[in-house]
Amino acid sequence: MAATSTISSSLSLTTKPIKPSSKPLRFLRTPFLKPFFSPLPTSLSTSSFSQRVSSSRTQNNPLALLDDDDEKPREECGVVGIYGDSEASRLCYLALHALQHRGQEGAGIVTVSKDKVLQTITGVGLVSEVFNESKLDQLPGDNAIGHVRYSTAGSSMLKNVQPFVAGYRFGSVGVAHNGNLVNYTKLRADLEENGSIFNTSSDTEVVLHLIAISKARPFFMRIVDACEKLQGAYSMVFLTEDKLVAVRDPHGFRPLVMGRRSNGAVVFASETCALDLIEATYEREVYPGEVIVVDEDGVKSQCLMPHPEPKQCIFEHIYFSLPNSIVFGRSVYESRHVFGEILATESPVDCDVVIAVPDSGVVAALGYAAKTGVAFQQGLIRSHYVGRTFIEPSQKIRDFGVKLKLSPVRGVLEGKRVVVVDDSIVRGTTSSKIVRLLREAGAKEVHMRIASPPIIASCYYGVDTPSSEELISNRMNVDEVRDHIGCDSLAFLSMETLKKHLGEDSKSFCYACFTGNYPVKPTEDKVKRGGGDFIDDGLVGGMNNIEGGWVR
Repeated sequence: MAATSTISSSLSLTTKPIKPSSKPLRFLRTPFLKPFFSPLPTSLSTSSFSQRVSSSRTQNNPLALLDDDDEKPREECGVVGIYGDSEASRLCYLALHALQHRGQEGAGIVTVSKDKVLQTITGVGLVSEVFNESKLDQLPGDNAIGHVRYSTAGSSMLKNVQPFVAGYRFGSVGVAHNGNLVNYTKLRADLEENGSIFNTSSDTEVVLHLIAISKARPFFMRIVDACEKLQGAYSMVFLTEDKLVAVRDPHGFRPLVMGRRSNGAVVFASETCALDLIEATYEREVYPGEVIVVDEDGVKSQCLMPHPEPKQCIFEHIYFSLPNSIVFGRSVYESRHVFGEILATESPVDCDVVIAVPDSGVVAALGYAAKTGVAFQQGLIRSHYVGRTFIEPSQKIRDFGVKLKLSPVRGVLEGKRVVVVDDSIVRGTTSSKIVRLLREAGAKEVHMRIASPPIIASCYYGVDTPSSEELISNRMNVDEVRDHIGCDSLAFLSMETLKKHLGEDSKSFCYACFTGNYPVKPTEDKVKRGGGDFIDDGLVGGMNNIEGGWVR
């Protein structure tokens, strides 16, 4: 018999699948079933992944935390929902593979069995590490939701892996969420004051509590009732015993698309690349403020939430999404290619070769090269087999993390005037190391071209970015940044030209990270935390005890 740990009369944790409860307001959450993991090297085998990450920050530890040399903004989640396919869990597993770039530190799937029980498996690691054949066999059913997650929240990581599942007085519900709620702290405080007990530090759990206490009918109106209290970014999929529900926030910050397989199964995903892999045909986006309900009666759409002018994240086209995806109705590949062409037109320079910082800078570099007529070559080769941590030799290697991930091709670079195209500069630390790497490989000149405007402000809508004080372009002008990173010239994509390219759609995008003008005003600030970590998805402990992350 599965062990049950009773926390209070209103909440209990159990390892059994959740069944509908007849007791009023009984709020449940299943813990995670033990995931399947690939064996770790002996030297890295500690009691948990979070301990590995945490220990790597201690002084004189041979473990190098490679994310210190990968300063890009992090998209924190990807979601999938499937209704009406007997292979739902396996299709969800494959779709999550396609979205792995949106989160590499946790994955989970929830399905509905034939006897209408929600079953879940979640774990820390890549999709391929969490799931195998036997795990997927434990997830039968025609309906499923899935989630991949990125976080730097250390020890809070495991308990925050989604989807979350809860039982309440009318049944059970699972949720997978991409985004961030800017009023999370206040909502949680209000709920706790009224007796709610939380099991995680994730803002997503607030949504389940709001659904549980809602008096609205039917179920999808409970979701609407809950969402009307939320501020910020959310693209979510919900699963009940008989329904799949997709919802997107009124501003449409994060993407969510709908497709259909040849057998009629309905699929929702964060990007169209997930639809492509499981042979689902892209139909359309979930509109900002829209709630779509899929059940045995078909697909029903309701735009019940007020939907002001959309503010879709422009960074989806600059960096987050895969180039083969269609996001916000536009080809990501075409957008990046045009950004490179614009850079070549606005900021030309005499050069012998155009290269990219792989992988995100490749398409923009192709655009730059096509516009200038200068050949594009692979001057940097990226290793795709390096994880978050690696054993560094006792004799320190300069720029160790960057050298593990990026290898220069001397034959392409030696004696050449090089234009290197990247998608963005955040702290500037990685860019300076790349410039140094290229010079050591023999580059005569290094000219950096950045396919986005300077980042001067933090994101509060589901992206893990540093505090504003750590953003190099918030502290320095372009010439100062150039001198800091050590390149011969530096140019960014201009805001004016970016908006001109977007045309009539330009008002539909969020540029807060470039301007500091927030469509939804944050009520909390990101602050610098020791070691560069950020608590990105909620508070652990009281407001007065937190050392970094979100504060009022």
